[in-house]
Amino acid sequence: MLFEYLPILIFLILASIFATVMLTAGFFFGGSNPDEEKNSPYECGFEPFEDSRMKFDVRFYLVAILFIIFDLEIAFLFPWAVVLDHIGFEGFIAMAIFIFILLIGFIYEWKKGALEWD
Repeated sequence: MLFEYLPILIFLILASIFATVMLTAGFFFGGSNPDEEKNSPYECGFEPFEDSRMKFDVRFYLVAILFIIFDLEIAFLFPWAVVLDHIGFEGFIAMAIFIFILLIGFIYEWKKGALEWD
């Protein structure tokens, strides 16, 4: 039974060797010319203007959570689309209910103004 895992073990060993060789080659052959400009803090193309530990607006987190929620909807749609011919009309109705519930949540967030950024 362990013989079946041999290709995976070989793949992991070869991947580790390849990664080590590439990192080592980059370390030895790559140029390193550090100066004050390269070692300075970089924040979106301009100098940092405030403390990095400042508090973010709650709307930033709300938009991030909404993105994750509605992005996960797609993760549920792909397997459903693959097996739709096997699950039939009942599966179609179940997914329609799922999408309808998400649509209600999306409309609620839209009406509350959570998607608008001032």
